[in-house]
Amino acid sequence: MDKVFAVMKREYMERVRSRWFIFATVFGPLLMGVLLFLPGWLASRSQSRSDATDIVIIDASGAALGARIGDALVAGGGNRPVVRVVEPSAIVQAESTATKEVIAKQRQGYLLVDALTVAGERARYSGRNASTLPDMRRIEDGVRGAVLSLRFEQAGLDAQRVQALSKIKLDMTTERLSERGRGGGGENSVFLAYAVAMLLYMSIVLYGQAIMMGVIEEKTQRVAEVVVASISPEKLLAGKVLGVGSVGLTQQVVWIGSAIAMLQLKGPIANALGIATVSTFTLPTVSILTGLSLLVFFLLGYTLFATLFAAAGSMVSSTQDAQQVATPLTLLIVPSLLLLAPVLLEPNGTLARVFTIVPFTAPILMPVRMSLTNVPMLEVLASIALLVLSCLAAVWVAARIYRVGVLMYGKKPSMSEVMRWVRVSR
Repeated sequence: MDKVFAVMKREYMERVRSRWFIFATVFGPLLMGVLLFLPGWLASRSQSRSDATDIVIIDASGAALGARIGDALVAGGGNRPVVRVVEPSAIVQAESTATKEVIAKQRQGYLLVDALTVAGERARYSGRNASTLPDMRRIEDGVRGAVLSLRFEQAGLDAQRVQALSKIKLDMTTERLSERGRGGGGENSVFLAYAVAMLLYMSIVLYGQAIMMGVIEEKTQRVAEVVVASISPEKLLAGKVLGVGSVGLTQQVVWIGSAIAMLQLKGPIANALGIATVSTFTLPTVSILTGLSLLVFFLLGYTLFATLFAAAGSMVSSTQDAQQVATPLTLLIVPSLLLLAPVLLEPNGTLARVFTIVPFTAPILMPVRMSLTNVPMLEVLASIALLVLSCLAAVWVAARIYRVGVLMYGKKPSMSEVMRWVRVSR
């Protein structure tokens, strides 16, 4: 075990000190922070400007709609628009005059309203700030509010009372309820499940391939020959898998810890950054048992694929050949992503129950399902048991392939040769 630990320590220290690991570990939390706080920060700095209402309203509606729009716009602050009431036949001349004012920078733009605007069909704005979304949203809201107010009055209704009664802010929270108790929300649980799936997929694939590339590098540099002289290939394989796995676990702890910290402290952080609004996402309640289960599935899934990737790396001597042998292994985990949507939609359906037990898809789909619903303990234990058996089989096969392949150079072995390695290797 001392030699296994020595290999494990070497693999771990070599990788955590690399620039790639430091960059990825720091970039992950930074990306989370950007996704969490950037939308609110941009929104707080994308308010409509005070001169957004410095416009001309050409009113050809015949219902004094322009004055109503002006009142609605000035209520939000800024300059009062200039309203020019014209006949429909004089629209062209009015637009020509307003266009000259806009070009001369006397006005921001002009708004044309007519009978079609009163009917709720269309209005047209032309101006220098036509591509400024906050300004356009403010003007559009003003037009819509004025049209509604006019139509309410035409129908004999009190516009202010109708608008007051129609304003309602309903916040419906969702909570999972079962015989095991309460816990977990709908949308938040789905988001958490998706994040868990992506995190597990990237970790398993990236670090599995990292082991494969490490094995190939040692073969091409003839380091493996020297190392195998002092340690058995099986112990070398075990040390590599444990070392790289520890690197992945370390990175996940940093990412998950940073995500939890940012979600818990998002209020103070938003205030410090001057952000008025921030994401309302909160972490669903996750039991200790569920958290431990997620860790178990990651470790088992990583072990299963890492040993297979290591065996694949020992079979070839170049990165070009490595891509060919890695493709079938990657295809074993791709169905997990293809089945993600059905599992998210129906976590207790037949498809979800079957593929959360299949060893090659269980490491990702079972944690996703456990994040969404209370999975029967019997199914969880069955999934873990099959994964453990699959890991033992993969380790047994990979160790035999690795024992021979790590010292083989030259052409890529055929499948019959690999099968012979598995049968006769001791």
